[in-house]
Amino acid sequence: MKIYTRGGDTGETSLFGGERVRKSAPRVSAYGEVDELNSVVGIARAELAHDDLRMRLETIQSSLFDLGGELATPGAARAKAGPRVAEADVAELERWIDALEAELQPLRNFILPGGSRAAALLHFARTVCRRAERAVIALAEREEIDALLIRYLNRLSDLLFVMARVENRRAGVAEPQWVGRER
Repeated sequence: MKIYTRGGDTGETSLFGGERVRKSAPRVSAYGEVDELNSVVGIARAELAHDDLRMRLETIQSSLFDLGGELATPGAARAKAGPRVAEADVAELERWIDALEAELQPLRNFILPGGSRAAALLHFARTVCRRAERAVIALAEREEIDALLIRYLNRLSDLLFVMARVENRRAGVAEPQWVGRER
């Protein structure tokens, strides 16, 4: 099988189910943002030193692939589509957040993205996740999508924030704190 088809040379792509749309369509933008998020999560995963965090990110990457597939499948074609994000996936993210937060001191100040390289990459993944969430919300304003997808991305950004804090703590790196400046 060839990697190129030439089918997208005119600025269109096929959704699951065969419908052709412009590559600038909100649906394509939404699953493209999720694809970018998955790549950034993969970069962060490659930098992590702790197996428990790496394994969680691997699970998340599979869920993001499912989520992107769901976004790429409009209307009636969804009934025949592959795996979908489920309530259990959101609940799993919440359990992970709760377990990881138990390792941390409560936040007393705003923190800046950074610290160790791995933590900085997790913060980067968090911001890409928020962008993906905004693209999915924009799509939901135009077309019907499962609201669970938005909840999953919202919770995932929370988890990525907590993971960044945990990574810094485990690495013995102080979290950079925001210090307001007088102007």
